[in-house]
This record gives sequence, C-alpha cells and structure tokens, in this order.
Amino acid sequence: MALVVGVDIGNSTTEACVAEIRPGGRVTYLSGALTPTSGVKGTTDNVPGVVEVVRRALSSAGRPVRELSAVLVNEATPVISGLAMETITETIVTESTMIGHNPDTPGGAGLGVGETVAFGSLPDCAPGAKVICVVGSGVDFEDAAAGINKAVARGVEVTGAIVHADDATLIANRLSAPIPVVDEVTLVEKVPLGMPAAVEVAEPGRTIRTLSNSYGIATVFDLDAEQTRMIAPVARALVGNRSAVVVRTPSGDVTGRRIPAGNLTLIGEQVKRSVEIDAGAAEIMATLRRVRPLTDATGEAGTHVGGMLARVRDTMSELTGTAVGAVRIQDVLAVDTFVPQEVTGALAGEFALENAVALAAMVRTSRGPMRLLAEKLREALGVEVLIGGVEADMAVLGALTTPGTGRPVAILDLGGGSTDAAVAGDGVVRSVHLAGAGDLVTKLIDSELGLDNRELAEDIKKYPLAKAESFFHVRMEDGTARFFDEPLPAQAFARVVVLSDAGMRPVPTRHNLEKIRQVRRSAKHKVFVVNALRALEQVAPGGNLRQIGFVVVLGGSALDFEIPDMIAEAVAGMGIVCGTGNVRGSEGPRNAVATGLVASHALDVSLETVG
Repeated sequence: MALVVGVDIGNSTTEACVAEIRPGGRVTYLSGALTPTSGVKGTTDNVPGVVEVVRRALSSAGRPVRELSAVLVNEATPVISGLAMETITETIVTESTMIGHNPDTPGGAGLGVGETVAFGSLPDCAPGAKVICVVGSGVDFEDAAAGINKAVARGVEVTGAIVHADDATLIANRLSAPIPVVDEVTLVEKVPLGMPAAVEVAEPGRTIRTLSNSYGIATVFDLDAEQTRMIAPVARALVGNRSAVVVRTPSGDVTGRRIPAGNLTLIGEQVKRSVEIDAGAAEIMATLRRVRPLTDATGEAGTHVGGMLARVRDTMSELTGTAVGAVRIQDVLAVDTFVPQEVTGALAGEFALENAVALAAMVRTSRGPMRLLAEKLREALGVEVLIGGVEADMAVLGALTTPGTGRPVAILDLGGGSTDAAVAGDGVVRSVHLAGAGDLVTKLIDSELGLDNRELAEDIKKYPLAKAESFFHVRMEDGTARFFDEPLPAQAFARVVVLSDAGMRPVPTRHNLEKIRQVRRSAKHKVFVVNALRALEQVAPGGNLRQIGFVVVLGGSALDFEIPDMIAEAVAGMGIVCGTGNVRGSEGPRNAVATGLVASHALDVSLETVG
C-alpha cells in the first residue's frame, strides 16, 4: 500500500488530494485541501504553497508526513496572462469646455443661455444682457440670491447660475424668477468668464435633453457641421445627467490629441497576419482563427498593446530564467468593451465611455522550470516528487469521477487566467489551453463601471446584487424582497449593494442595479461563454460540438452562481449534457486535476503489477 498526494498547482489556487493505492491499482481517496497559490504557477515560488497544502491535506486525513510515499504534481508549465485595454476612440474637445458632474440637488429647472459673469460683476452688467452668474466660494446663499434678484430688477437677464457650494436649492427658492442652478462645482474658479455658456437642469426624475444632444449644443451655440462633430464627445459624456453646463471657449483654447491604437501581429505555423486593434475584437479573433495554431504574437512598438506583450515576456523571463527571445505568446483573447476616458477640456473631471478592446495574452515556456520546482519540493518535503501528465488530461480523469458522466466527455476548467478544455474518447485525449478567464471578467467590470477598485469588481462578479429600499429590506436583482431583523448599515440605504459572504457592500456608483447586472453578465458572456465555445470547438472531433456527449465544468469559476448556467444554455441546442462537476461525488468542481493525478498514478501501478 502506498500513500500519495496529488497536487494541482493552478493560477490562483493549489489543491491536494490524499489517497491510498493498494496492489492492483485500487484507490481509496482520503481527503483534500485547498490553499492560495504562492507565486506564479510552475515556478519555484510555488514551493511554500505546495508544502502548506500537502501538510493540510495529510492532517485532514489523520496521516503523518513520514508515511507519505510520493507527491504527484501536474505538468504546470508556467503560464502568465497579461491584460491591456486599448482604446479605439478617444474624446477630443477643441471648441468647448464643460461641467457635468451631476450634483444630487441642483436648483430650478430648464435651459439658460448667456455669457459667464462673476457674481461680483453682476452690478456692472448692462440691462438686457443675458448672463450666467458664476458664484464663487465664500458667497452666502442669501447674498447670492439677493444679488441675482437686484440684477434682474435692473433688467439684466440672469438665465442660469453656477455655484461653488451645495446651495442650488436654497438659492433657487429665493429668486424672483426661476432659473436653472448647478452647484457643488468645486473648481468654480476655472470656469472661463466672458464666454458663451449654457446651463440645463431637468425636473426631478428626468435627465437633461438639450446639452446631452450634439445637435442641441449646436443649436445653442450656432455651430457648423465640423464644430458639431468635435463637440459630440461632450454630449455623450452628459447623457443621463440631471444637470450640466457647457461653456464655449475660443477656437484652439482647449486641444487634445489622438493616440494610434496600433497593430497586433499574429504568427501561425504557416502564415503571419497583422490586424489593427481599432478593427475591433471580432476582426482580431477572426484573424486568429485564420492563423491557428498560434505560435507567437507581437504588438506595434510605442502602443499599449506592444507594451503589454513586452511586459508579459519580460515578467515570464524574470520568473523562470528563460531568455526573453524564447518566450512565445500561445493564445490571445480580444473582447470589445468600453472604458471611461477623461474628456479633454472638462472642468469637473467628466468622463465619456469610449470604445475599447480588452486583450488577454498567455505564454508558455519549457518544462525546465517545472523540473526545478520538483527538485525544490523534494528538498522541502523529503519525499519523491513525480511530475504527472498534461493538466487538462488529468482534469478529464478527475472529472470522470463525477456521478452520471461517461465517455466521450469534455471538461472545461475555468480558472483565473486561462480556460482549459479537453475531450476524452476512444483512448485519446485532446486538450487546449486558452487565454482569458476570471481575471479578465473582473477587469471588464472594473473598467466599464469606472470603479477603479479591483476588489469590489471581484465581489460584483461573484455575488448577486440588491437595492436597499428601506432600513429593514432589500430588493434582490430577481425582483424578490429579502427582509432583515436588524437595521441595514446606514451607508447601504438607497444604494445598490453586493451581498457577499462577508456581508452587505455598497457599490459607490450612480449606475442603477440593472446596469451593473447587465455589465456583469455581459463580461461573463464575452469571456467565459465565448472561450468555452472556442475551446470546445478546437478539441471536439472534427470541430463538431455535437460529437461531444458530456461537458463537465470545473475550476474556481465553476462555483460562480451564473457562469455554469450560461455555458449550459449556450451548448443546450447541440444535445450536450452540461453541468458543474462533482469530483469524487463530494468535492464539487474543485480537485479534478489533483484527483486525476492520483487516478493516473494508480493506473500506472496497475499496469506495473500486471506486467
């Protein structure tokens, strides 16, 4: 009898499976364990994590380390994924500056057009002049209202106001004639004076109509076709706001520049093709299919994509001691998305959502670093360390321990940096390793929602949303209500929240629940569903998915509350039985590779016994 531990070193986690192997290859599984991966997969930095998970698994099984016969590790050739957000369009404003920060409580309603005038200069304005009053810091709301009323009494047409403090409603309620008032403009001193401007405030529950419309701005400022094209980003950035200000500056006062998106060159075994990043993800992926199998990829020097691919190579070279020239890009995944771009000429940090391409790249190196890892593990554990077979092949053996599966079976191993797929049938296993998985989804959510908070984006990806409607209940994203015995945290009231395992977490954004949910599901579909179909197509017999009978979804992302269902729906029309794996009937989608390593080793033992 031999006591062995199968260890799966993944991108994010390291998993272990303890088992006894008796003569003839009979296996008794004893326990399993899980720990975060230390360092980059397939490097000597993994040693502390592997030692920890082995000791934890043996402790759970009640067996000492001295009884251990061997540690079986997967063929974890180093894999690293890099992400780049390459903007296709970029906001450029040359004729206008603007404020559109959308304060919670603007005053008044309507559209006011006039020339910007400082509050202190109102007494100098001639009767009949149309002006927008700019109220700086330190001016009391009663004084501001009184000054505007005096100017109006003298015949000055004060059509709107821009205010530094949070006083819009207080000022508007004290005016003799209602005007739109936008407040909370912290950089009010940067508002150019003596320039044509427009202020718009919508009624409560509505959004602005004129200043969020390119032709509306053109009408207000009498712009020609070319000028209208240049101010279109201003209108896009103001869509959905309840209030906004646009100030027209002299031509050339505000300038911007466009950075080329750059080219991506994909090199296959037989052909090499280049594709413009600004052609979009569909064209990039179509080009990839034409050069497949991919042997390398390069990016145009001086562009974001070129820098990203160079960083991936440099990182892998440093971690593994491999020469930079020996590192090859094995796969790329391009996804169309949106990124918030700061509007050139904006006065309050406005952003416009611009088209972009997210690019994930993956590289592999030789098995040399893996051999070095095995040697370090032998020293640390004092037992024999054997390098098992290809990771996806081992995952298939582990997946076959899921009750109800049978051959031909395909597995989808959904991790943090990559998506693995393999098909087992007729004694042959075909596998593929593709770039793009959970990390890319998190990146897309973070970018499209403008969170700049990776941890929060990760929670949004993993957990359902709700809207706190009172101090004692929330409305779930499926429309059901959930009630609580204790009052909700004050910071969650009237906010969209994520219901994570750690508790209720508010989402600090103006996006409503449906928008956040749509971004989350769209990101998962663009990455996981697209990659699942792409992977299965490459491993299916003859590229025909209908030749696959069963698909078992494995890995950390298989624990997601909606990804397995999205994949199952995508393949349902092809007669495929698809679901989340339950390795050994007890481990769920985890531990497949570790279990497969034990099963493979037991098969070798059985063959040796027979021989």
